[in-house]
Amino acid sequence: MQNGSNRSESRLLSVILVTAICLTLSPVLRLFIEGLTTNQGTLGLSLASEILAKPSTLNALKYSLITAAFGTLVSLILGAAFAFLVALTDLRAKAILVFCLMIPMMIPPQITALSWTQITGPSSVLLKALGLAPPLGSPQPLYSVEGIILLLGIQHMSIIFLTTRAGLRAIPQEVVEAARISGAHGLRTWWQVVMPLTLPSLAAGTAITFVTALGNFGIPAMLGIPAGYITLPALIYQKLAGLGTSVLAEVAVLAMLISVVAVIGILAQRFFQTRQKIYLVGSTSRPLAIPLGAARLPIEILLWGVVCIILVLPMLGLMTTSLVPAYGVPLSFDTITLTSWWEVLFRQPVSARAFVNSFSLAFGTAFVLMILCLPLAWLMARNPIRLSRLFDSLLDLPYALPGVVLSIAMILLLINLPFTEATLYGTIWIIFLAYLARFFSIMFRPIQASIKQLDPAMGEAAQSIGASLYQRLRDVIVPLSAPAAAAGAILVFLTAFNELTVSALLWSSGTETLGVVIFNLDDSGENVMASALSMTIVMVVMLLMAVVQLLSRHLPKGIVPWQT
Repeated sequence: MQNGSNRSESRLLSVILVTAICLTLSPVLRLFIEGLTTNQGTLGLSLASEILAKPSTLNALKYSLITAAFGTLVSLILGAAFAFLVALTDLRAKAILVFCLMIPMMIPPQITALSWTQITGPSSVLLKALGLAPPLGSPQPLYSVEGIILLLGIQHMSIIFLTTRAGLRAIPQEVVEAARISGAHGLRTWWQVVMPLTLPSLAAGTAITFVTALGNFGIPAMLGIPAGYITLPALIYQKLAGLGTSVLAEVAVLAMLISVVAVIGILAQRFFQTRQKIYLVGSTSRPLAIPLGAARLPIEILLWGVVCIILVLPMLGLMTTSLVPAYGVPLSFDTITLTSWWEVLFRQPVSARAFVNSFSLAFGTAFVLMILCLPLAWLMARNPIRLSRLFDSLLDLPYALPGVVLSIAMILLLINLPFTEATLYGTIWIIFLAYLARFFSIMFRPIQASIKQLDPAMGEAAQSIGASLYQRLRDVIVPLSAPAAAAGAILVFLTAFNELTVSALLWSSGTETLGVVIFNLDDSGENVMASALSMTIVMVVMLLMAVVQLLSRHLPKGIVPWQT
């Protein structure tokens, strides 16, 4: 009976593993084949060399590296400062502060860019209402490399905050006490004890932030294109939007270029992390809690002031812009109106379609990935074969690659389905499959970590009394892994609901997502309606996060991702 059960497990593992590989790795393989194909249809580097030598390509690469690197530096300064203060000190209202710091990551980058442009420049409704607007004709300061860097830093600071905070919370109080007994005090304790133990998580967060900033499309497109500052994702979008599928080979090479830079960033992070020779033994008995004394109130005022600047002020700019009849009209009791809200929410059919599409795609992606990843993680742990180990090592690649790169890969793979004349390009299914590939690792990694912590004896005991494979999955594995799966599902849903980078190149009439509609409204000059729709999305996201936060007390530990 045991041999029969093992055969059932092997067959199920093979089916799910092949499905997962087709979803996640086959688009990447197709992209590299296209990028390495010459004009004559043979493998070679002639086409790639020709495209990479163009001045537009080299400039876009330079601009991408500059904005990603300095944007990561801004994220590092902000995220690490908040992480050290929140995790190591006796600040008050930490839960609310962590919740607020998660919101920028959940807000789409195009909304971040739009909201900040509403509080700067001569046409700012908020500044006009306060009498602080610059003279007409003054340049918009955010349409610049500095503006892109600033907003990339704010958008991604939550990544460094979460990864660094997780590393800091693992440091026991006893380590610091031992250092103090040995004569280390003040900054010396922080520099010689806390910092070395935090470097792996800090390096991991920095690498993820760099790769994410490199592939960010919304902020560089909305701020860089008006200023003529074109990054690689924006260049790919312009070529594909202007010339269609006739330039697939060229954009495949550009996508490969971004891929190489992104992979180098990940490999560098892993190299430095493996060089880290400091390890913790055992679990923490008490977390660090350094008293701030008289400095606590000034530090709290400073931190909440920063939160207001990066979160409240831009949202206030969006709200004021959405309440005027036309962009640039000063806000007053005479001009205030809800016309743009009514127009964009109830009279524009594209908005209703976008809400339905975004919700359906986000929910469907989270649900399907949960169904796939739960049995796959368990079967891979029980049956470690060579193919599963290879898949495990490459799984993060579709998420590490910029979304615009994955879009090109999906177009190349699905524009002509094998052995048929059919195509998925221009349908909602290509966006759905791209989401599955993009967010697979976000769902899989928490479940995999949870499965590794389970005692194999529980499943073996169920098997010894005759439980079938389905019964063991249903009665043992699913209940024990449910918190990790729920955390992954919440994160996947919130991320996919606001997604733009992937869908920007895959949408067509009828398959618009919310991110695409906002980008198109702003691009066509409908700033007031774009602000109204953006505020609606922000309120929906914050409401969903608030509901999860309020329910966290009644849910098993580990379900709320920003508390894990």
